[in-house]
Amino acid sequence: MPDTKVKDAVDKARAAAQELHRAITDAAAKQGGAVKADLEAVPQKARAAIESIKGSAAAQNEAAKKRLAEAVTYLEATGKHAAEGVKSSGKQFQTAVRQTIADSRAAVQKVSEAVAAKRTAESTQAARR
Repeated sequence: MPDTKVKDAVDKARAAAQELHRAITDAAAKQGGAVKADLEAVPQKARAAIESIKGSAAAQNEAAKKRLAEAVTYLEATGKHAAEGVKSSGKQFQTAVRQTIADSRAAVQKVSEAVAAKRTAESTQAARR
């Protein structure tokens, strides 16, 4: 029987990464100073998503752990690029925003891959029983 507490933890980590991506894309759609104001919150949200992932990673299979570690790397880059974007303007700002979006999208993808790896392992174990 699958451990629903762990499943919930991975699903929560995915939801946190998805929410971060949604917040970034919503911020990027705004104009001027509103974008920077929203980007200021991104590093903190990225850290929260990282903590969520780290909290669930230990109980995962190797394939899921690898994907979660990759997601953490992308989330760290997301926070870094968002912080750079807040401090910049013009073309550098736009580049930082685009990179922040790309990193957060990649993080969501990796967490989703971890969820898939976990579910695959669970179904394989259930089939062997």
